[in-house]
Amino acid sequence: MYAIKDDLRSELDEIEAAGLTKTERLITTPQSAHIATAAGEALNFCANNYLGLANHPDVVAAARDALDEWGFGMASVRFICGTQTQHRELEEAIADLVGTEDSILFPSCFDANGGIFEVLLGPEDVIISDALNHASIIDGVRLSKAQRRRYANRDMDDLRTQLEEARAGGARRILVVTDGAFSMDGYLAPLAEICDLAEEHGALVMVDDSHATGFVGEHGRGSHEACGVMDRVDIVTGTLGKALGGGSGGFVAGPREVVDLLKQRARPYLFSNAVAPSVVAGSLKAVHIARGSDKLRQVLRRNAALFRGLMTDAGFELLPGEHAIVPVMFPGEEGARQATQVADRMLELGIYVIAFSYPVVPKGQARIRVQLSAAHSEEDVRACVDAFVQAREEVAPR
Repeated sequence: MYAIKDDLRSELDEIEAAGLTKTERLITTPQSAHIATAAGEALNFCANNYLGLANHPDVVAAARDALDEWGFGMASVRFICGTQTQHRELEEAIADLVGTEDSILFPSCFDANGGIFEVLLGPEDVIISDALNHASIIDGVRLSKAQRRRYANRDMDDLRTQLEEARAGGARRILVVTDGAFSMDGYLAPLAEICDLAEEHGALVMVDDSHATGFVGEHGRGSHEACGVMDRVDIVTGTLGKALGGGSGGFVAGPREVVDLLKQRARPYLFSNAVAPSVVAGSLKAVHIARGSDKLRQVLRRNAALFRGLMTDAGFELLPGEHAIVPVMFPGEEGARQATQVADRMLELGIYVIAFSYPVVPKGQARIRVQLSAAHSEEDVRACVDAFVQAREEVAPR
């Protein structure tokens, strides 16, 4: 054991020397737009809490009540004795939200993406994946025996080429898979064009909508609603860990036959404990809130538009878009250092944001990824912009 400890320490030292060590800042309060850390109170602009439901009183109350009604844990996988009536109620609510026949819960969306490909696709099939898809999709594709192809991010000419080659190669099934919203850029996938190409070549379309379910689209049903293709996307995966309460758990939604087969063969489903009762109850309440009112989505969109407008007026470079993810760019050789220094200074000013640089994003494209929430007030947004301006002037005055 001592030998491997030395090897691991050397590897950790290399990560530290490269400036790639990830540190965890301890939060001493519930997840919210206003939090406290060891450095003091802060406005939180780096959580996936898009609708502000992570600490919503109705969601918390539902989870608390579930502890008394349903207990703490399931202590079982779903097909043995791990399914309560509320599990099925949540699955039905998710299917209704995203517009599919049925859905199936997994411990996380990572597990959902890790379990679906090997069930649906074999050696005679082809998966065509966007180059910037989430790591869970990449790992899930690797676990399958299907042939693998990749197309450049949102590049429809490249996708057409991959589809043509897959079809010419005699593939039995072809599945195009993409993130609905790309988490580092805030871009939506061009789903209308993807569906056009898929239909032309007899392919299926799967969308991971983790950064869209509940708040993207007119009624928050996801990127496929925003792109007008709800009836053309075959499979949707997503998480309960972002807009829908921020707890644990993920899902696959789609045709009933897909869901039924996953119940028989998806290994992360068959061999993992069911989602905890309190998480199910809280998530179900979050889905009902998201489905029942557009108010929170309207506030979120106003906050994102306000932030984009103020930051543009202040001379910052932003990636274009309308998503609640707003990357503030720090390009060039000095960008990574500047982004890190600006983020550190902003925390001292009471604004919690995180800088990202290579290898998380391409070289020369360092950024601070700001994530707006419906829980932010206009004053919060303006305070964030003011801190950006002050930190920039102190770190890298123009």
